[in-house]
Amino acid sequence: MRPPTTQEFVLDELRRLILTGEMAAGAPIRQDALAERLGVSRVPLREALRTLEGEGQVVYRPHRGYQVADLSLDDLLEVYRIRELLETEATHKAVPSLTDEDIDRLVQAEADIEKAALAGDIVGMAAANRQFHFVVLEASGMPRLTRLVRVLWDATDAYRALYYSSSENRERVHREHHAIIAAIRARKTDEVIRLWDEHRDGAVIALRAIVPAHPS
Repeated sequence: MRPPTTQEFVLDELRRLILTGEMAAGAPIRQDALAERLGVSRVPLREALRTLEGEGQVVYRPHRGYQVADLSLDDLLEVYRIRELLETEATHKAVPSLTDEDIDRLVQAEADIEKAALAGDIVGMAAANRQFHFVVLEASGMPRLTRLVRVLWDATDAYRALYYSSSENRERVHREHHAIIAAIRARKTDEVIRLWDEHRDGAVIALRAIVPAHPS
C-alpha cells in the first residue's frame, strides 16, 4: 500500500478525531493548534476541512471559522433514507453476484468487528463495519452508486460512534450481521433487503434517544 499524501493523512486524522469524539460536535476547530498537533502546514489542513465541509462533517462560520457540525436527528434521518433507496438497489444487483470469496470477506469483516468491539476499539470497529457493508455494495457493479453511499457513510461517522458506545448496540450489530450473512448464503435477496432495513432502523431508534432533532 502506498503511503498517504499529507492531505490524505490529515483527512484520515480528522475523521478519526471526529469519530472518537476528541473533536466533539459543535466544537470550534483551532487550525493553528491542530496543524501543530499533526505536524503539517495550514494548506493540507484547509483542504481536508473543505472536504469535510462538503460532507457536512464540519461547518464554516463567517468571522468564526470552522467548527465540528452539530449532530441532528433530522440530518441522520435524511441520510439514512437516501441510503435505504441506494442500498436497496445495490442489494438487488449484488446478491446474485456475490461469490464464495465475497462471503468469506463478509465473515472475516464480522470477525474483525467483534475483535475490535471486545478491545473497545471504536475506530477499528467502524472500519471493519464499513468493510462488511461495502463488500455487498461493491458487488453490485454500480461504482457511481457505491461512491455516493461512501459519501453518506463519511458524513455519519460521528453518529455511528455514538451507536457503538453501547454494548447492547454492539451485540445487536453482531446478531444482525450474522443473519445477513445467512440470508446471502441462501441467495434470498428480499430477505437481505429486509434485514438491511431492520439494521438501519435499529440504529435510528437507538439514536433518537440521544441525538437532538435539530442542531443547537
